[in-house]
Amino acid sequence: VQLQAFGGGLVQAGGSLRLSCADSGRRFTYYAMGWFRQASGKEREFVAAISWNGAITQYADSVKGRFTISRDNAKSMVSLQMNSLKYEDTAVYYCAADSWNKIQSDPAYWGQGTQVTVSS
Repeated sequence: VQLQAFGGGLVQAGGSLRLSCADSGRRFTYYAMGWFRQASGKEREFVAAISWNGAITQYADSVKGRFTISRDNAKSMVSLQMNSLKYEDTAVYYCAADSWNKIQSDPAYWGQGTQVTVSS
C-alpha cells in the first residue's frame, strides 16, 4: 500500500473542498480506507472511513452531514468531499488503510498529510 493524498488548500468558511488519496499499490480493494486529521497542537483524530466495497461508511460526529467519503476501486482512489467547512476543520488531513476493525483506531498504512486551512 502506497498512499498519496492531495487536494488540500485554503478555503473560506462555508466553502467546499475535495480531498483525494491514490494508492499506487495493487491491493487497494483488500482494505478499508479512512481519513484522519490533526490540528496544530492537538492529537490526530478519526474523520471518516469506508469499507472495501463502499457499502459501509462511518463518520465522526463533528463532520456528519457535511463530509462524504467515497471510493473508486477501479482507480484505487478514496475521496473526502468536505462541504460547509468551518474554521475548526483546519488541520492536516491524512488518508489511511487497514482492515475495517482497525481503520477507525489504529490503521497500519498512512499517506502523507495534506493541509486544509479554513479562513473565518
